[in-house]
Parts: sequence; C-alpha cells; structure tokens
Amino acid sequence: MSQRRITKFGIATLLSLGALSASAAYPEKPIVITVPFAAGGPTDTVARQLAQAMQKSLKQTIIIENVGGAGGTLGVAKIARAPADGYSLALTHIGMSTAPSLYRTLPFKPLEDFEYVGRIVDVPMVFITRPGLPVKDFKELVSWAKAQPKESVTLGNAGIGSASHLCGLLLQSTIEVDMNTVPYKGTGPAIADVMGDRIDLMCDQSTNTTSHIQAAKVKAIAVAGNKRISSIPNVPSAADAGYRNFDISVWHGLYAPKNTPKAVLDVLGNSLREAVKDPDFVRRMQELGANVSAGDEVTADGLRKHLAAEINKWAPLIKKAGQYAD
Repeated sequence: MSQRRITKFGIATLLSLGALSASAAYPEKPIVITVPFAAGGPTDTVARQLAQAMQKSLKQTIIIENVGGAGGTLGVAKIARAPADGYSLALTHIGMSTAPSLYRTLPFKPLEDFEYVGRIVDVPMVFITRPGLPVKDFKELVSWAKAQPKESVTLGNAGIGSASHLCGLLLQSTIEVDMNTVPYKGTGPAIADVMGDRIDLMCDQSTNTTSHIQAAKVKAIAVAGNKRISSIPNVPSAADAGYRNFDISVWHGLYAPKNTPKAVLDVLGNSLREAVKDPDFVRRMQELGANVSAGDEVTADGLRKHLAAEINKWAPLIKKAGQYAD
C-alpha cells in the first residue's frame, strides 16, 4: 500500500473516530428546543413538559426558546439553518405539513431540510357553537348549516394557517357547505365571540376548548375525529355521527437540522421514546386531552411518513380554498 493511500486511510479513520467520540459524549451542554409559537400556548406546554421528561435520560438541561411569527415558519426556518450537532432542535405541530401550501415563498422544505426524531402527542380538535345555536349534535349542525343561505354561517378561527382554520376548511369540504370564515388574531378572541353569540361556531384544540365546555359557556358538538376524549367523555366524535373520514388532530413532532449525526439522532430518539412513557408526562398530557404517541409513531420513519401523508392531505384543500398566509 502506498504512503499516500495509508495517509488517506489514516485521516479517514481519525475523522471517523473523532465523530464517534463526539457522538458518544453527546450531550455535553444544554440542548435548545425552539418552539415557533408564543410562550404559554398548547405547543409551548407540550415542549416544556417533554423537556422535563427527556432531561431525565439525557442527564442534561433542555432550554425552550420561543421564536414566533409567520405562522410558526420563522422558528422552524431558524432550525433548518442551525448547526447539525444535536444542540438545536425544533418542536412544532401540524403546521409543518400545511406550510408548503399556505406559504408560496417558504424558506425551508419540510421533507428535505430536516432529520426526524419522532412524533410526541396528538391534541384532538372539538367543534363548539354559540350557546343559542339551535343544534345539539354534529348531524343537526350539518343539517342546519345546509339549510342556511350561502356563506351566511359564520365560522371563526384563530387566524389563517391556524389549526382552527384547517379544521374549518376540512369541515366545509366534507359537508360541502361554503361558510363565512372569520379569522381572528388568536384563539382567545375567537372563542369569546362564540361564547357571546356573535359567531356561530369554530373548531379548536381540546386544550383551548375543554374548560369552556365544562363551564357550559359554549355548546360542544363533536370531537373532530374517530375517538372521544377522556376529559369530556360525553361529547361524541364525528365518527359517532357517521363521519369516519373526518379526522383531524394537532400532532406534534421533534426535528433536527439536516445531516445531524446518526449517533446523535439515536440518542435523541431513545430519549424521546422513554419520555412519552414517563408517568408524569403521560398524566399531564391526558389532563390536557392529548393522546401520547406510541410505537412506530415515535420513530424517525414514523414522523417522516406521517408528515408526507399530511402534506398530501392538506395541499388540495388549501389550494381549493385559495387562502394563503403570505
């Protein structure tokens, strides 16, 4: 073997050993998880609870950084450009799958610019109506909406691109009724107008609606999915009304920058799988009405496949609606 080939082999070996050594020591410093939404919201709550659980196995501090703006795309874009060393991660929700359709100039590609760690939880959506609306279940809501003049039914949401906006698009497409969509600057004012009988209905996360339902300030019509929620067990699902294909939840995933070393991703993946089984984390998520991910969902391949399927699901609905966030 020539001296030149020996030298090349030696360099490659040293580099490989160096990478293995660095990965074996991971994590050596605090990890930052970027949440692309404001502190105090549902996704922020999931991130902070998850951080507490993952710290137990990682033996390292996890810091939550809130980088809001542009429907969550600013924070995600930051992680797409971050060093691929495992110390900068993103935790975001269903918006990762709808951003390519909602934003015509998106600064990242969800299926190309990231490594996938796994899914975390799915937060169910619930249909609520104003107290004075003359319906008591999902079937009656559909019949009532079909009987109203075109675009006279007022459907609130927390803003273009929000989970409540997406649920509203799916509702209109499923029951084939065009409604008067009313976007708000956040969930709070939208729900306030439902409670005040100023708009007819909206669909939002159980984390935002459950307390108002339990206080009888709004009517709970149906869970927007195939299963009921333990925190409001008397509220039927859309499937109970015969709409088995109406299934939307705000799923959350954990992402790393592209080309993060496999050894680092393995450490993160193992920690995530332990975290979603942590009794304290599970209890807290159940209190919020969230369903903790399990099995293949909590894997890189499971998250990647789900993301791809969700992109394909939402693209035609958003295109048909012609509603963009940019």
